[in-house]
Amino acid sequence: MTSLLPPSMRFFERGWLSANNVLFTGEETALVDSGYLTHAPQTLALVRHALDGRPLQRLLNTHLHSDHCGGNAALQATYSCHTAIPQAEAAKVAAWDEAALSYRATGQQCARFRFNALLAPGQQIELGGIPWEVLGAPGHDPHAVLLFCPGEGILIAGDALWENGFGVIFPELEGESGFDETRATLDLIGMLDARVVIPGHGRLFTDVAGALQRAYSRLDYLSAAPQRNAENAIKVLVKFLLLERQRIALVELPGLLAGIPVVRSAMGQMDVAALPIDTAYTTVANWAIASLIRAQAARLDGNFLLDQ
Repeated sequence: MTSLLPPSMRFFERGWLSANNVLFTGEETALVDSGYLTHAPQTLALVRHALDGRPLQRLLNTHLHSDHCGGNAALQATYSCHTAIPQAEAAKVAAWDEAALSYRATGQQCARFRFNALLAPGQQIELGGIPWEVLGAPGHDPHAVLLFCPGEGILIAGDALWENGFGVIFPELEGESGFDETRATLDLIGMLDARVVIPGHGRLFTDVAGALQRAYSRLDYLSAAPQRNAENAIKVLVKFLLLERQRIALVELPGLLAGIPVVRSAMGQMDVAALPIDTAYTTVANWAIASLIRAQAARLDGNFLLDQ
């Protein structure tokens, strides 16, 4: 599948804890997205091996969720690479406001990093010796961007479009608009003449029309009953915890969820909203455990939940 890309591009498909990476090895080297903090040594090893002694000169982020920028600090410490982030995140990163950047809200880790430049919709940039367009992609994240190369028909989609769906629509959990923005982003992608999509997670793919059809169907399902988006978010956050820790004591999971503010927001849209708070967290934890086991995304080992 990577033969679909120009020689100056390398695609690293990662596990779901870390977002995929795209490395450009033309005259100027660059990396798009850097994975999760705990995978930073692995990200650094992949980049070092692929560059074969060359320095990494540029680093870009499609958005600033922890699984897309958690390796930024390690890459900057090693290469002092010029770093570009979405424009709307500049003040938050400069102040390192972990609440506004979602790390505190999701209970996830990200080491502090700096930035040198901003990515804004409408910009033209060069990567791998070819021109790319920066496009806005609100929905999963209000400030996310797409990178599209018209000449090659390649779309770096982040979490706006996967082969089967898209990222959690987080704004809706906070009572903000997200469903309409997700649809608008899918509409935008549909208007591009993309022949290859590099998603933030999962393999790259060429059936763009099929992926869009599945994404629209998923969006219709979630927006028809917002509780579904809330349930999906909690299931994803618990799976993320499992990917990070590999095993969680069953008795500890309600307390872990209580320490994640976005879980509390999601619970407000679920049937547990009227329950006493401790009971609500226990109920949600038990529901998430059962859901992940049913989906074969986790398994029980005595009193522990294990990643599958």
